[in-house]
Amino acid sequence: MLSRSWHVIRRLEAWRLSQLALGILLLIAAPIVGVLPGPGGLVLFAGGMALTLRNSRWARRRYVRFKRWQPKAGRWADWGMRRPSARRREALRRAGRD
Repeated sequence: MLSRSWHVIRRLEAWRLSQLALGILLLIAAPIVGVLPGPGGLVLFAGGMALTLRNSRWARRRYVRFKRWQPKAGRWADWGMRRPSARRREALRRAGRD
């Protein structure tokens, strides 16, 4: 019962927009927290990127364009976000090298 209602909530436009707003706030807060000792800025940046990319088509298109322009940096970003596509591409890259 709970999982079905959770899926309904996740489809609501208000939920998506609130997640997008939270992601943008985390991205804005990352450099501010980044001056403090510790990895807080990196954690906020990664969380903000994940929420923004999940909920914004515009950000997703820009991210794909960035990955085409800088494939090595894109590979690191995918690895950091633990994306399944990154694991799949890495397996294919390693298989081609062997």
